[in-house]
Amino acid sequence: MNHNKSRMARSVTLAAAALGGALLAGCVLPPKAEPRLTPLDEQRLGLAGAAAPHAGDGWWKAFGDAQLDRLIDESLANNPSLAEALARVQGAQAQAVAAGAPLRPGVTLDGEETRQRLSENYIYPPPQYGFAASGGNMAWLGQLGLNLNWDLDFWGRQASLLREARAQTRAAELDRVSARLALSGAIAQAYVQLYQAYALADIAAQAERQRETLLKLTQDRVRAGLDTQVDVKTAEAALPQARASRLQAESQRDLAIHNLAALSGRGADAYASIGRPRLTLDAALPLPTELPLDLLARRPDVLAAKARVEAATAGRQAAKAAFLPDISLKAFAGYQAVGIDDLFDSGSKIYGFGPALHLPIFDAQRLKAGYAGATAELDASIAAYNDTVLKAVRDVADQITLGDSLAQQLAQGQQRLDATEAAYALAQRRYAAGLSSQLVVLNAESNVLSARRDMVTLTASHVIARVTLLLTLGGSFDPNTPNAAAAAGAGA
Repeated sequence: MNHNKSRMARSVTLAAAALGGALLAGCVLPPKAEPRLTPLDEQRLGLAGAAAPHAGDGWWKAFGDAQLDRLIDESLANNPSLAEALARVQGAQAQAVAAGAPLRPGVTLDGEETRQRLSENYIYPPPQYGFAASGGNMAWLGQLGLNLNWDLDFWGRQASLLREARAQTRAAELDRVSARLALSGAIAQAYVQLYQAYALADIAAQAERQRETLLKLTQDRVRAGLDTQVDVKTAEAALPQARASRLQAESQRDLAIHNLAALSGRGADAYASIGRPRLTLDAALPLPTELPLDLLARRPDVLAAKARVEAATAGRQAAKAAFLPDISLKAFAGYQAVGIDDLFDSGSKIYGFGPALHLPIFDAQRLKAGYAGATAELDASIAAYNDTVLKAVRDVADQITLGDSLAQQLAQGQQRLDATEAAYALAQRRYAAGLSSQLVVLNAESNVLSARRDMVTLTASHVIARVTLLLTLGGSFDPNTPNAAAAAGAGA
């Protein structure tokens, strides 16, 4: 009778403890901390132009330069930064798989065989009964079984964690697309800079030849009594300056080659294989004249930032669900015996099943800190998204303005070049006929060289601005393509 009362008392105690735990758990509530920031309203950004035309894979092939095509292909295959981006994608994919695992039943096979002394005050018979497996004796205890654990995820915590991991994976994939677009654009821009370096080196070499010709002409005029030694010394002084300018231009050309080799994932072995660019500078690129309506949907960096907002939102939902009881289903089946020989006897079978409950009773500070951290992470991701959006709009607007301005400057530069070349030709003829001084020729020549350098620089800047505009529009990325991130990653 006393024994039954004792068991009943223990049952009442356990029930009261469980009830008290549930009540305490109900007191652990998430703090009322709401995100301070909201994503920018895309309708208020002034994007009213028609949808921009799609660039398509291999947009750089419009320049008609096989060497450029080869360099970009090599860079997309060998560049270390892309390998790092791919590793981050693979890591995010693995985390997504891990986050989804608790939503499925987990089954393990566990077995053990332990030699131990049996307790004299436990379930084993006292030593006086003479059993081998008696209290106080040494015996082998064996167990082999299948164990099942299934988190029922009543409150959606695991599902939120899975959404968070998948959004992070999507963001990592879009980051890789951005990296490939940036790399292909950097190669194209560096290639235009190499074209510019070659052209400037040509102008410098031409200036040196002109100074040599002028020096010879002056020496002939001195011998004919038409000029003085002052004119000769002036022409001689101009020649070293022209040579120094040529050497400087040639060094800039070599540095541009080194930069291209590094971008393509190559070292000094590639220097000799990079020749002079043969670009079609006025290549047709699909570019808009105003801010396109679909700008934000075309940029992988904007979509990646948006995916991180989605990930942070899901993470905050998971942190909130952590305040609620975690309910799972557990089951086991196998064999258990004292002694190795009896482990697989039919009488050694064991099995069982039932629910399991986890109540976060005395874990309030950790849970509240986790929820506050998740809210702060959401604010940070929204701030990053807003910054990315504003930067995208500014970048496109800047490049459209810059492109228009450079086109107008090119027209003016061409007029200046035509006029200076005509003036230089006239000055040469008048000097050869003895009708003007050498200083007039030198000034006219300097004007021509300056105009040619400006035209080369303006032309290169205009091409680079057009390439940059194409990249700020998202390059070849097409969000309407299935698995857009992977597709754009393959084609840059």
